[in-house]
Amino acid sequence: MKSVLIVTYYFPPSGGPGVQRVLKFCTYLLQFGWRPIILTVKDADYPARDESLLNEIPEQAVVYRTPILEPYALYRMFTGKKKGTPVDVNTIPKPGERRSLQERLAEFVRATFFIPDARMGWIKSAVTEGQEIIRKHDVQAIYSSSPPYTCSVIARNLKRKTGLPWISGFRDPWRGFLSAPNRWWLPDWIDRRLERSVYRECDRMEVAWRGIAKDFNEKYPHIDTSKVHHLPNGFDSADFPTVEVIEKQLFTVTYTGSMYGKRNPETFFEAVSVLVKAGKIDPAKIQLKFIGRFGAEVRTMFDHPVLRDSIEVHDYMPHAASVRHLFQSDALLMVVDDFKGNEEIVPGKVYEYMGSGKPIITLAPEGAVTEVIEETRSGRCARSQDIDAIADIFLDFYTQWGNDTLGTDQKREEVELYERREITRRLASLLDEVSSGNPQM
Repeated sequence: MKSVLIVTYYFPPSGGPGVQRVLKFCTYLLQFGWRPIILTVKDADYPARDESLLNEIPEQAVVYRTPILEPYALYRMFTGKKKGTPVDVNTIPKPGERRSLQERLAEFVRATFFIPDARMGWIKSAVTEGQEIIRKHDVQAIYSSSPPYTCSVIARNLKRKTGLPWISGFRDPWRGFLSAPNRWWLPDWIDRRLERSVYRECDRMEVAWRGIAKDFNEKYPHIDTSKVHHLPNGFDSADFPTVEVIEKQLFTVTYTGSMYGKRNPETFFEAVSVLVKAGKIDPAKIQLKFIGRFGAEVRTMFDHPVLRDSIEVHDYMPHAASVRHLFQSDALLMVVDDFKGNEEIVPGKVYEYMGSGKPIITLAPEGAVTEVIEETRSGRCARSQDIDAIADIFLDFYTQWGNDTLGTDQKREEVELYERREITRRLASLLDEVSSGNPQM
C-alpha cells in the first residue's frame, strides 16, 4: 500500500464542514490502496470542536500534530471579544458594517501581515516535521486541503524540498473570496505571488465546486487548466442513522450550519410570517429548527415577533447528532448568500441534505446550487429576496405534509454519485496518476 501525506489544518477534534471532506478522504483512501499520513496542528484555535470525530479517524491512519502560533487570542483581547468567540462568525467584516477603531486596526494588521492567512505561524514547524514524515513513511505523494491557504504553501515547500508529486485541494477560492481581507498593494502583491506559485507548481488541483476552477482560469489563463479536476463535496450514507418513523404534530423545517452577515433567515421568516398573517398556516403546527453557529445579528432575528414560539435554536452539536436532526425533519432549509460572485458556490451540506432524501427549501441565486437541486429533483428553489416564491414553496410543502403526501421525486441514482466513497475513488485515481512516474493529464 502506498502512502500519501495529507496536509490539513481542519482535522478532528475540529468540527465543521471543512473537516468532513478530509476525514472522509482518509477513511476511503485505504480502500483504494493509499494509506493516509496526516500532518495537522496541535492545540489549534478551531471555530468549532467536535471531539466525537476523533473516533472516526481510521486506525491505519497515522496522525502527526505540530505546534502553531495562533493569533486569534490576541485579536479577541485587542477587540474586546470574549474568549472562545468564533472569529469566522462574529469578527469577519460584513459589507457595509460599521466597525470599531480596534476592529479596523485589527483588520489592517490581518490584511498587512497575515499572508496568506492567519495560520501562517504553522509553516515552519509543519515543513520541518513534514520532511521527517516523508522519510519515515516512504511517502509517494502529497495532498493539501485549503483553506487555510497556509496548507498549500506548506505542501508547495515540501514538494520543492522532496520532489514528490503534489495534489492541491481547494474548498474555496484564494484571493478575492468572501472571507479574504482587503489588502493594500504590497501585501496583495505578496499574496498573489504565493497563490500563483501554488497553482503553477502543483501537479494536480482538485476543487470542491466548479467556480474555483473558473476563478483560477480567470486569474492565471497562462497556467495549464487541464490539471484542474472537480471533486465535489458529498455525503456518506454510512453516517446516516436509522430513525424510527414517528407521527409528528409539527411540520419541522431544519437548518444546519453557520449563519452570519448576508447568510441569514430574514426573508425566510418574512415569507412564513406572511402566510401566518394570511391564515394559510397555523404557527402552532410548525417548528423552524436552527442548529449551528450564528452571528449576533442572526440571533436577534430568532426573536421574531410572529414566529418566535415556532423557532428552536441549538448551538453547534456533534456531526452525528446534527445528521439525526435532518432525518427527524420534514423539510430542510438551505440559504446561500445572494450577491454577485456567489452563483458558483456549492456549500458542502447541500449533498448531505440531498442524501437524506428530505425535500429542500433552497434560497440561493441562480447558479450551481439551484442546478444540482433541480437536476436531482431534491427540492425547490427561490431567490432569497423573492418573498412570494419562498412563501409558495413553504406553503406547498406544508400542505403536502398536512395531506401526508410530502416527499421528493428525487433521482436517487444521480444523488448517489455524490457518495464520499465514489469521490474518494476519483482522488485515489489522481494520486495513482501523479505517482506513476508518467502521469496523464
